Amino acid sequence: MSNSGRRWRRLTAAVCAASAAALVSGLLSPAEAADGTGSIDEYVAQHDHEMGSQIRRVEGDQSTPDTKAAARQPQGLNADGVVATATVSGIDVSGHQGNVDWASYWNSGIRFAYVKATENVNYTNPYFAQQYNGSYNVGMIRGAYHFATPDTSSGAAQANYFVDHGGGWSADGRTLPGALDMEYNPYGATCYGLSASAMTAWIKDFSDTYHARTNKYPTIYSSTSWWGQCVNGDFSSTNPLWVARYASSVGTLPYNWDYYTFWQYSSSPVDQDTFNGAYDRLVALATNSD
Repeated sequence: MSNSGRRWRRLTAAVCAASAAALVSGLLSPAEAADGTGSIDEYVAQHDHEMGSQIRRVEGDQSTPDTKAAARQPQGLNADGVVATATVSGIDVSGHQGNVDWASYWNSGIRFAYVKATENVNYTNPYFAQQYNGSYNVGMIRGAYHFATPDTSSGAAQANYFVDHGGGWSADGRTLPGALDMEYNPYGATCYGLSASAMTAWIKDFSDTYHARTNKYPTIYSSTSWWGQCVNGDFSSTNPLWVARYASSVGTLPYNWDYYTFWQYSSSPVDQDTFNGAYDRLVALATNSD
């Protein structure tokens, strides 16, 4: 074999070895690892369901310019169960947003962000590192969320996958507890073919597993309508509520929650959220263990 042929073989072997090592360490994107096309955005479009996407599909988005003003006004009780006197503005993002200009959002007054980490037990957001670390680096308090598919694997399995792929928590004052995204099934039956009791058990399995791993109960994201159709349990004493309603008021809350911690009130131009309390209470949520 010629010297050029030997060099080519050595180069090919080195590239293959590097690619294998990158895949093991998570440096290759899920898109490249899963379908071989190398098109991250196509992979995201096919497999990533962003927070609220199915609620908007079923319930619509009735938010208006007035909704933002309303969301920034305290409504009812805050996360401490006392009358709210302030709010904090935030956003949530997923793979659909790609690389985010976090400095721009910070300059516009956004002070916290939730970033999609995982879905089921086979999808991770290929932009997670840029989004999760980028929001933190500009000064935001950040957290991660998991889009649940309760008909594909157990609550415990999905909680462990979430924690193992970016959904953990640490008491650093800058990391919010992970959020469990519970909404309409993008693939079929509204309640994923589960009875209300079975869905309650699935959520409890996820919540208890997450708590065992992190010493925090996950925030539960949902709409009042979906929750009323699919769940019959009470999580109000353990899990912070993140309610989705794209209108001028937060409306009726899901079963037995007296107050909400977060409100997703609009999806334009990106998912818009508000924390129901002053900034120091948001820091407390990111600091205190349960």
